[in-house]
Amino acid sequence: MARTLLGALSNATRMAAANTPVPFTSRYASNGVFGQRRDAEAQMRAMSAVGTLFAIVDRTSNATALVDWKLWRKARSGRIEDRTEVTTHAALDLWNRPNAFMPRQEFVESSTQHYDLTGESWWVIAYASGFSVPLEMWPVRPDRITPVPDRDKFLKGYVYTSPDGEQIPLELREVIQLRRPNPLDPYRGLSPVLSILPDLDTSRYAAEWSRAFFINSAQPGGIIEVPNVLSDQEFDDLRARWNEQHKGVGNAHKVAILEHGKWVDRTISQRDMQFVELRGATADRVREAYGISKTAIGDFEDINRASALAAKSWFAEQQTVPRLERIKAALNHELLPLFGRAAEGLEFDYCDPVPPDPETEAATLTARAEAAAALRTAGWDPAGVLSAVGLPEIPYTGAPTVPAPSPVASWDETVAGLLDEDIENAQRWVVKIVDDGDTCHNCREQDGRTYKNRAQAYKDYPGGEGYVRCEGVVYGNDCRCRVVKRGRKGEGS
Repeated sequence: MARTLLGALSNATRMAAANTPVPFTSRYASNGVFGQRRDAEAQMRAMSAVGTLFAIVDRTSNATALVDWKLWRKARSGRIEDRTEVTTHAALDLWNRPNAFMPRQEFVESSTQHYDLTGESWWVIAYASGFSVPLEMWPVRPDRITPVPDRDKFLKGYVYTSPDGEQIPLELREVIQLRRPNPLDPYRGLSPVLSILPDLDTSRYAAEWSRAFFINSAQPGGIIEVPNVLSDQEFDDLRARWNEQHKGVGNAHKVAILEHGKWVDRTISQRDMQFVELRGATADRVREAYGISKTAIGDFEDINRASALAAKSWFAEQQTVPRLERIKAALNHELLPLFGRAAEGLEFDYCDPVPPDPETEAATLTARAEAAAALRTAGWDPAGVLSAVGLPEIPYTGAPTVPAPSPVASWDETVAGLLDEDIENAQRWVVKIVDDGDTCHNCREQDGRTYKNRAQAYKDYPGGEGYVRCEGVVYGNDCRCRVVKRGRKGEGS
């Protein structure tokens, strides 16, 4: 069935390429696109008719399509951090390349456009002949898919209507639907566009009025007054002649020549000047329907780095993540089961698009470190504390040794110590030698030696000269050593 549908899609593409496109404004100028038409096609056409709506849908669909996806094998613990990444699988290959003509990014962007404009997205699954494993996925316009209800099973299948009117039945396993729940219809989605149809009509009509105003040289119209009643032929001739000479921008400001009439100007009224304000109010209504701010679609009035980061985080949390969650649910609960036992225990998940907040990360890290320290102090095993609080594993080398605090001396002890040190420095003695060929080994080793006081110095050097262990004296030589008193700065006297 899906192969038949893909052929119809290809045929529809060829038909669209062969036909000459009709301008949007002229195609529905007579009966109104939004106010009178509430179908899915009118909702999708609204994107190219109202600039604010285009900016919103384009921004949300692009942001959703740029997020990366991974396939994981669930852990027995049930914790996300314990999962194992799967890098090779048929489901992963299909998701990264849904079909031969469309990468995942374009597939997701197209699906998100349908979702934002009509409240629902439809994926058609194609299977290889004789196999039950999905081969391709295609995003299909929501206005061409119709659910077939069943009173016993809730849903029997789907019907795809091709551009030439051919109706193709599809089985449940051939279609995946993503939708914003509709409180009035459990089979279809609910579009934000439906809540702003009058506003979209107003914006389009205001744009057409402004366009016509500038085509008329940015001047209001006027009146041609004639003294007598004109016949039908005279009226037609006057109008044709006037249009030929003055209609269009190229004929602006030409001198008008009237044979039997007078031109009367019409000034711009306050009502005419309110069209600009009206279009601004319409843009606000569109943003309200989608719950999106001016900053999110590039309308920066007063912004700095901090507010820009906050706006980026808000957009990811409030706009991108909800759309990713719907896609994730469709992948895990509808697509993966189509692969049978080969997909058991697997799940798709997206990479978090929310940018990290440095302040929050720092506070979280501090809180986790404090929790780890508290658990360690309470006696828990250090090897398991880090994983329990969500910190990376770090080799545990034991608690650091804290030196015992030095005893605090009293004031009197401190002063006495300083005085003793000062007196000691004043009475210190140092050994001086005359180093020549008669100097013995023992005396050379004594050079520069210090003594605390005179008594100690004179014990080794009686009278202040001659080392008691001098070897030169044995051979009849005079000792080359003596001790001298050193001043406060450590210099010998």
